[in-house]
Amino acid sequence: MSAAPLFDRNILRLKQARAKALEQRRQKNYGFLAAHVMDTLSDRLLDINRTFPLAVQSAPSISLQENAQQKIENLMTFAQGDEADIRADEEYLPFADQSLDLFISPLTLHTINDLPGALIQIRRALKPDGLFLGALFGGETLYQLRECFHLAEQEISGGVSPRIFPFADKQQMGALLQRAGYALPVVDSDIITVTYENLPALCHDLRGMGQSNIIAARRKNFTSRAIFERAEALYRARHADKDGRLEAGFEIIYLAGWAPHERQQVPLRPGSAETSLADHLGTTEQPAGEKVH
Repeated sequence: MSAAPLFDRNILRLKQARAKALEQRRQKNYGFLAAHVMDTLSDRLLDINRTFPLAVQSAPSISLQENAQQKIENLMTFAQGDEADIRADEEYLPFADQSLDLFISPLTLHTINDLPGALIQIRRALKPDGLFLGALFGGETLYQLRECFHLAEQEISGGVSPRIFPFADKQQMGALLQRAGYALPVVDSDIITVTYENLPALCHDLRGMGQSNIIAARRKNFTSRAIFERAEALYRARHADKDGRLEAGFEIIYLAGWAPHERQQVPLRPGSAETSLADHLGTTEQPAGEKVH
C-alpha cells in the first residue's frame, strides 16, 4: 500500500490560480521573493563559463535576468497550467533521458510529494555534465508563524492542525542530491526577513504568493477567531521588531548539481595526496596521539 500524499496537488493548482487572479485584481506584486530567487539563480548561472543549448524551467511566471538568458540558446517553460510551453507536473516529468543541458526549478520543489524521486527524474533528464539549479523554501521558513499557531491551538482547542509545510533543511537537501546521483552538489541558503503590520497582512501575502496551506491532512474548516487572535497576540509578544511590526522569516535553500560526466573533477581518495599539509606549513607531521616534546 502506497503512503498517502503529504500535499494536495489539486488544491495547489487551485490556490495558484486564485493567487494569480488576486494579483491581477489588486494590481499588487506578490512575487518579491520569487524575483529575489531568480536574481540569485541568474547570478549563479552567469558565474558558469559555458552556454546551454537546451534548458527547461518550471514556474514560467518569473524569468532569469536578461544577461543570464543569453547563456541559454533555447529555453522552454513547464507548469501544470496553460501558461507554459509544456503542460507538465514536476512529480511526473515528460522529458526524455539525457535530453536537457540545464534544468531550473525556482520555488516549486517544496510542494513535491516525492522529492527524492523528482530529483532523480531531473538528473536522468540531464545530459552528461548537464546542470541542475534549484531553489526551495527551507526549514527556518515561517518558524514564527508555526510556533504561534501551535501554541494558540494547544491553549484553546487542545490539539494542533498542520498549517506550515514540513520544509527540508540544508543537510537533508545535500543528502538528497547525493542520493539522487548528482556530481559536485552544492547547497547553501539565506534567510529573508519580511515585516508585516499584523497577522492578516502576512496571511494575505501568503495567499497572493500561492503559498498557503496545501497539506492533505489539514483541517478543512476555517480557523476560529479566538485561535487567530491568540496567535497574533503571541506573535506580537515574541516576534515583533522595535516598531511593533511582525517579523516573518523565509529561508531560501539553493541547490546546484551536475549530471555525472567523466571529465568532471572528483575528490581525491583519503591518503592519496602527494604533498602533506605539514610540508605546506613548514612543520613536522606527528602521528595521531603522539605527544610533542
